[in-house]
This record gives sequence, structure tokens and C-alpha cells, in this order.
Amino acid sequence: MKRKVLIVSILLHAALLITVYVLQGVILPFLRIGGLVPLILPITVAGVALYEGRYIGGLTGLFAGILCDISFNQPVGIFTVTLTIIGLFIGALSDAVVLQGFATYFLMCATTLVISTIVQIVPLIVYLGIPPQALIGTAIGQFVYSLVLAFPLWFFIRALGKRADRVGLQRIVS
Repeated sequence: MKRKVLIVSILLHAALLITVYVLQGVILPFLRIGGLVPLILPITVAGVALYEGRYIGGLTGLFAGILCDISFNQPVGIFTVTLTIIGLFIGALSDAVVLQGFATYFLMCATTLVISTIVQIVPLIVYLGIPPQALIGTAIGQFVYSLVLAFPLWFFIRALGKRADRVGLQRIVS
């Protein structure tokens, strides 16, 4: 019984991650606002880690990081390491301290986006010598645009969360 619930849960999380990846890579580039494309894979990692804990959050961060590294022109492995650590950290906070509500989700998404933005900007400053002042406006715009998309993602991520996932799946599998 538990094995079936676990397999269905893993398949649902994989489907969510692949859907968000396709949305980010295929659809959102056509919805540019001011030349900005939102970054929603880190939001997904933050939400899944908050509602599922450190293990699923870390695994989601690992796979989302690999997908980000494949998609973006960044130093190899930087998003993989960053999103894995973020998933583990937010999941550990969720397991121990943090309440699993919308306010916490929004705060974790904002924090994750700030870290992801820094990860994107630092290589441009260090390796290409672009002045930070030239990147700040773009970074803030991408942050706000991405954070706006955290609202609709919350409904899907929460639906896969601990409470809804376990109760709903046990009825389906039984």
C-alpha cells in the first residue's frame, strides 16, 4: 500500500517538474514583459520542499537544478548545487520549524528567487566584467515577474503537498 502511494507521489512530482520546465522553456519566453522571462523552477523547488520536506525537496532541487543548468548559459553545476541546497534547507525548516501556509510559501519563494538571481548575476560580473549597476534593474524585474507567477503555482504545489497528497492518493490506490 505504501509503495503504491510513494510511486504515485513520485510520478506526480516528476510530472509537475517536467510541466514547469516545459512552461519555463517553451511558453514563458513568448510572454516576455520588457524583455524579461520569469524563472519558475526555483519557485517549484521552494514550494515542494516546504510541503514535502527535506528529502523530496532535495531531490526536486537536484533535478530542477540539472534542468536549469541544461537550459541556461551558466557555469556547469551552479544551479544543481544551489537548488539542491535550497530544497534541503527549506525542507528541513519545514520539517522542524516553519508553518506550511501561503505566507511562508511566498517568503520561501522570494528568498529562493533572490538566491537564484545572485547565482545568475555573479558569473556575469566576475567572468564578463559587466558592471553590477547594469544588471540590477533586470534582476529586480525578473524577480518581480517570477514572484507574480508564484501565486498560480501555489495551487498546484500545495495540491501535491503532504496533506492533500497522502489523503487523496490513499483513496485512489485503495
